[in-house]
Amino acid sequence: MKTPTLEVYLTPAESVDALRAEAREGLTATPKWLSPKWFYDARGSELFEEITALPEYYPTRTERGLLTQYADEIAALTEPEILIELGSGSSEKTRLLLDAMTARGTLRTYVPQDVSVTALEGAAQQVGAEFPGIDVLGVVSDFTGSLHHLPGGGRRAVAFLGGTLGNLVPAERAEFLSGIAAVLAPGENLILGVGLVIDPAVLVPAYDDAAGVTAQFNLNVLAVLNKQLGANFPLEDFRHVALWDAENQWIEMRLEALRELSVHIDDLDLEITFAAGEQLRTEISAKFTEDGIAAELASAGFGVRKVWTDQDQRFALLCAQRA
Repeated sequence: MKTPTLEVYLTPAESVDALRAEAREGLTATPKWLSPKWFYDARGSELFEEITALPEYYPTRTERGLLTQYADEIAALTEPEILIELGSGSSEKTRLLLDAMTARGTLRTYVPQDVSVTALEGAAQQVGAEFPGIDVLGVVSDFTGSLHHLPGGGRRAVAFLGGTLGNLVPAERAEFLSGIAAVLAPGENLILGVGLVIDPAVLVPAYDDAAGVTAQFNLNVLAVLNKQLGANFPLEDFRHVALWDAENQWIEMRLEALRELSVHIDDLDLEITFAAGEQLRTEISAKFTEDGIAAELASAGFGVRKVWTDQDQRFALLCAQRA
């Protein structure tokens, strides 16, 4: 087994600095908002793993099913020497791609990127043990601002799975996809997983499950602010809300104040007030049509080579090539 290596471009101190800046910006805005990236401390990551196993939460198992069915075809289309995964987390689903790509004998290097050093170290060790014939180079960074750190030196494919693209508003998506295109050479590929627009009666429960796990996950972002920034959010005085915005074609997760209250954030020397019923947006999860995501990719400099969807048309995997 080759020893995995780690490149760190985002330290814990820098991450807290970014949290301070975004918390000040978002909590003083009208309406208030926070970035979904702050869900994922250790507890948040555990809760999200629970969410992926819930009966209502179809995206993870649907994407895994598509990867199981089509990984060989994806590997044959892309034939990368270097597979880069943005927001890799545990790299669990990616093992299906790694299996197919190593079987073809082309893959030399796997580059998982994640904001969490701990998650990345664990995943890199496991992948290194399971695939001893390839190099594993972990990159600790924020995926929206670190594309220039991604290594070259061979034909590359970038994987961005899990529907995470939907956490970005359209202008952010355009900038992000264009940024990927800018660092890829013509002929290199993007492997993208996105949720599709479906019946809200199926979609909304995926983000508001009967067991309340998603509610715990959403409230955990306030616990992160309490721990990291010395805030005093009373979690019991907020409730989880999930709404479908048909105009923007996205799910919004929000936290609603159950009473009028005031929150102090020590690290920011900031007092925040909430009216009873006031909502704080914590996440958007945009859903796409096949034509819509193809148009966004084309605007960024990609041509769609192949789209794979499940039989219920709930999720799509796309292979797009840098023009």
